[in-house]
Amino acid sequence: MSRVARVPASFDHCGVLLHQGIGLDAFNEMPAQKAVHALYECCNSVTLARDLARGRPYADHDQLFRHADALLFALSEQSVDLILETCPQIGARPRSAKSRAEQCALWDERTEVMANLSAAAQRYADRFGFGFVMFVDGLGADDVLTAISDRLHHDVETERKVLRNELAKINRTRLERMLGPEGGYRNW
Repeated sequence: MSRVARVPASFDHCGVLLHQGIGLDAFNEMPAQKAVHALYECCNSVTLARDLARGRPYADHDQLFRHADALLFALSEQSVDLILETCPQIGARPRSAKSRAEQCALWDERTEVMANLSAAAQRYADRFGFGFVMFVDGLGADDVLTAISDRLHHDVETERKVLRNELAKINRTRLERMLGPEGGYRNW
């Protein structure tokens, strides 16, 4: 009896990266296809990953981060919308240690707060036509709920700018996890 494995068309990794702590030197020396794969895990955009990989070698982390920001802000709205399709919902992986900086790990024991977050995120999606995205590292559910409420007052153009800034923060933390510390890890 043969079994067919089902592979999801869209993978929501909630910020869990396969390439963690690889170091800048190893990243700079990776074959192009592997570098694009590692970068895609960070930014969820083939275009952005490909262009970042083409920019190698990077002299230091900051050079990579600045180039990633510039490329993100130069993407078309359609390309940003494709990134947004990969972003996880608030609370999709409650209290996940590996995803702690991601909105999918956000959790509050108060069920009414989680219900309010879900409802606010839906109002946001109804208002703007795309899902809410925010860099939540260190923030609690009440903070995120306040941010959603505040951002609901934006016009679409302003919110698209705020959204790109949030994506840039998320990309940076994922790139930092991918590379590891500046100067690499000490191997004993």
